[in-house]
Amino acid sequence: MTRIAFLGLGRMGLPMALNLARGGHQVRAFDIDARTREAAAAEGLDVADSIAEAVKGAEAAISMVPTGRHVIELFTGEGGVLSLLAPGALVIDSSTIEVANARKLHAAGRERGIEVLDAPVSGGVMGAQAGTLTFMVGGEEATLEKARPILSAMGRNIFHAGEAGSGQAAKICNNLLAGISMIAVSEAFTLGERLGLAPEKLQQIVAVSTGGCFSLTNYPPVPGLVPNVPSSRGYVNGFASQLMLKDLRLAEGAALETGSSLPLGGLASALYSVFCQSGRGDLDYSAVIKLIAGEAPPAAKA
Repeated sequence: MTRIAFLGLGRMGLPMALNLARGGHQVRAFDIDARTREAAAAEGLDVADSIAEAVKGAEAAISMVPTGRHVIELFTGEGGVLSLLAPGALVIDSSTIEVANARKLHAAGRERGIEVLDAPVSGGVMGAQAGTLTFMVGGEEATLEKARPILSAMGRNIFHAGEAGSGQAAKICNNLLAGISMIAVSEAFTLGERLGLAPEKLQQIVAVSTGGCFSLTNYPPVPGLVPNVPSSRGYVNGFASQLMLKDLRLAEGAALETGSSLPLGGLASALYSVFCQSGRGDLDYSAVIKLIAGEAPPAAKA
């Protein structure tokens, strides 16, 4: 059993924290939003009223917050988590942020004798709830082995991607592919339907052909093909399109820094930007098929 402070209880953070508690760890959680804290407490989670209260006595701190700015402020700002943890403690940041900010957190941890891992995840809300997430981990391999019992309570696949920041690099590249492929699959389903091809037939054929991919077989944008994926649940409670846009923009920023070319990534970012600006950013990223199909956004409320 490890005493863990879990910071950030959104769509991903809450089920991750609950799985840690169910796995026998002593979890005390915090979120900046009072209503979110109330919802977490209603689920049976031990919820603190402040960061300091959550971190007091913790052997490890895990964060799942929106951006790199939030991560750096949370850990290194005035009264930040690193100043509250004892030397030898463990920090695991599972947010998706810039590689440079991940490395900044590692460096800040080293200065205080605190071990740090950047460990973003793949698997979405469904994976967080089921405890089947994939962790892409950057940092010292020995630190990962120390953290493995914690990560195993939340995920099924744990990969050591490499040195500090490598977990974020892997996550950015993964979501670049996910965003692009979802658009491509949406185009194929839309075209196939207009050619008179049933979506289930197209999925069945392409799944064993050269166009097969995760977005088509496991996470299709067409309702009814796979039960319980967001498209079959009104595109809600999934990986929000605005988060996919954030990650695509992280990939674009990384491309500028490294002199890389992202012609399809840039187009995917532009399309998700249009989709989010239409007021549908809270919908799962598979809902981009609505944009591809030309479906008008809901009318603005008066």
